[in-house]
Amino acid sequence: MKISFDLDDTIISTKFSLEKESLWSKIIRVERIRSGTITLFKKLRAQKHEIYIYTTSYRSKLKIKLMFLCYGIPVDFVVNQHLHEKRVRKRGKNVSKFPPEFDIDIHIDDSLGVEMEGKKFGFKTIIVSIDDENWTNTILKKIEKAF
Repeated sequence: MKISFDLDDTIISTKFSLEKESLWSKIIRVERIRSGTITLFKKLRAQKHEIYIYTTSYRSKLKIKLMFLCYGIPVDFVVNQHLHEKRVRKRGKNVSKFPPEFDIDIHIDDSLGVEMEGKKFGFKTIIVSIDDENWTNTILKKIEKAF
């Protein structure tokens, strides 16, 4: 299954605890990621899921891939705002994210607006709160229930 994650306020923020910086993340100066991300991504990989990043950010795909590689958790594909506009908006869809365009089965985000778009446009979402200290278990349980 292809699972995508939003970045800002889902994986990256100063509002929750962060993973310990790796040597590479310090050298390359990448953004720090939410505590639990490494373990979560490794569990999802062990279950044979593909991991995508789907962000409305204009960060480069290379920068995003390098960020996760610095933490030892490669991602399979990155959808940034440039690619979203090229593929989704070009086709006349006025939606902030549209995972079906990229064959994504479920999208994980912090935004209730994305959840509403999922209901409206027929794609599955898991919404995690920035305050959810048990966010990885929330995701794993909801993925298990969804499929």
